[in-house]
Amino acid sequence: MSVEDTPAHSPARPDVPGASPGASPVASPGVPSADPVATATRDIAEVPAVEVVSAAALHLMSAAAVKCGLAEDEAQAGHQDLDEARTLIEALAGLVVAAAPRLGSHHAAPLRDGLRTLQLAFREASVVPDEPGDGPGEKLTGAVYPRSPGR
Repeated sequence: MSVEDTPAHSPARPDVPGASPGASPVASPGVPSADPVATATRDIAEVPAVEVVSAAALHLMSAAAVKCGLAEDEAQAGHQDLDEARTLIEALAGLVVAAAPRLGSHHAAPLRDGLRTLQLAFREASVVPDEPGDGPGEKLTGAVYPRSPGR
């Protein structure tokens, strides 16, 4: 008897020992799936797009803040790398500008504020600041200036 003739091998589902030919890889509703990819896909499908975009923006903001030298921890503050920060801020600007119309002002406003804060922090941390409009992400957002104290 060859391996192909045994019940433990199925040409339709070779990854599942003992699976019958034509067996569906999707579990029945209410029955937990043993397939981690199916579980991850189902978990992702349940998350609204605004949460996915916000989470991605938060990761970019956090990384950019550290690279700008804004870490609260003294040991982490030494990780300043403005070249890396520029890349992260530009990616964040692209995400925020592209997603803002679909997110609505309620969700987009805090992302814009965070982006602006990072752009200003970058300008402040730079030994030779970029010209207004040439800073990271400013081609997408417009020039960023500090707010006057009266505003």
